Amino acid sequence: MIHTFEVKTSQRDQFVEITDRVRELVTQQHVQNGVVTVYCPHTTAGITINENADPDVVRDMLMRLDEVYPWEHPKYRHAEGNTASHLKASTVGSSQTIIVADGRLVLGTWQGIYFCEFDGPRRRSCYVKIQRD
Repeated sequence: MIHTFEVKTSQRDQFVEITDRVRELVTQQHVQNGVVTVYCPHTTAGITINENADPDVVRDMLMRLDEVYPWEHPKYRHAEGNTASHLKASTVGSSQTIIVADGRLVLGTWQGIYFCEFDGPRRRSCYVKIQRD
């Protein structure tokens, strides 16, 4: 079964932590062991796992992505004007897979799951597929 939830963003570039939402689905489905795939079906957004203890990590990541992929560039040709969003989303990736063991997401001490918005603000969909062992 595929579960869907909405992520509402308020900025053009934004990381929204969704760890608790994924954790709740695992708990609601009574999953003890397996894997969870978190997938973003949008070409200008993505999913990543990274540190969730220090907000400066997210700030620094967004800053560097902006430096590598500036919003405006004289050689961009995409008519919608959001080439940087597509580049950032491809760099981050569209999904992450997380192991579930003993009913818990197997994440490092400081890790969180993030929905990465690069063309907001928007209302986005996020899909979660749970596979049991």
